[in-house]
Amino acid sequence: MSIAALPGALASRLALWNALRWLVRDTFWQAVRSGASWLMLAGSIACIVGCLVVPLGGPADANAVEQQLAVWVVQGAALLVALTATAGMLPAFLAPHAASVLLSKPAPRLLLLTGKSIGVIAFVACHAFLLVGGTWLALAARTGYWDATYLVCAPLMVLHFTIFFGFSAMLASATRSTAAVAFGTVLFWLLCWAMNFGRHAAIGALGPHAVAPAFGGFIDAAYWLLPKPLDFQLALTDAAHGGSQTLGLGRVVARGAWAPGLSLLASALAGVGLLAAAAYDFGTAEY
Repeated sequence: MSIAALPGALASRLALWNALRWLVRDTFWQAVRSGASWLMLAGSIACIVGCLVVPLGGPADANAVEQQLAVWVVQGAALLVALTATAGMLPAFLAPHAASVLLSKPAPRLLLLTGKSIGVIAFVACHAFLLVGGTWLALAARTGYWDATYLVCAPLMVLHFTIFFGFSAMLASATRSTAAVAFGTVLFWLLCWAMNFGRHAAIGALGPHAVAPAFGGFIDAAYWLLPKPLDFQLALTDAAHGGSQTLGLGRVVARGAWAPGLSLLASALAGVGLLAAAAYDFGTAEY
C-alpha cells in the first residue's frame, strides 16, 4: 500500500518517519565517505596495532594499558578528534544555499536537525566501538584477559561526544562556520575540563570546609550546570578497574564529593539544553 492510500494523519507521520530515516542514513554514509572517517579509522588501526606490539607481561599489564587507553585515548584524544573531524558536517547543512533545498520540502526544521545529528552520532558510535572493541580484542587475545568492563568505554564516549556535539550544533546554527565550530567546541571542552578539575582539586586538596562559602557555591553551581569531561574520565577508569588513582583524585572519591551517576546525568541534561538551544536557533533563523 502506498503512503497516499493511507489516512491523512497516518500518511503524514509515515512520511515524516521516512524523511527522518533518509536523513540519518544519508548523513551517516556521507560521513563514512569523508576524509574525517579515514582519519578516525587510521587512528583506531594505529591503537589496535599498538596493542598488538606493546610489551605485555600478563593480565595486569593488559588492565594497565586499558586504563591508559580509557582516559587518554578514548576519552581524550579520540573524543577531540571526533569533535574536530565532524565540525564541518552541520555548518555545511545549515548554510543557506544547502538548507534552503531541504526547507522547501514539507518536513519540520526540528526533524531535519534531528536526522542530521543522529547520523553524525551514529557515525562516531561506529568508530568508538571499533576503537574500543579492537583494542580490547587485541589485548585479550595476547594475554587471555577477557574482562568486558573495558567495553563500557565505547557507550560512555558516545554519550560524551553527544553532549559536546550539542554545543557544536549551537555554534553551527549561530555561525555557519566550520572553523568557529571546531575551535569553539574544543575550547569549550577544555574550559569545562578545567572547571571540573578545579572543583575536584579544591575539594581534594583543601577539603569541602576550607573553601569560602561564596566561592564554593560558585564552583559547585558551575560544576553542576556545565558538562563534566573529567568525570567521564573518572567513570572510564572505574570501568577499567583503575578507580580514580590514574588522575590522582582518590581523596575526592573518598570524601564522597563525586557521584558518578548524578554527574553523568547532569552532563547529559546540559547536552539536552545545548541541543534545544541549537534547535530553537535553527527553527527561528531566516533563510
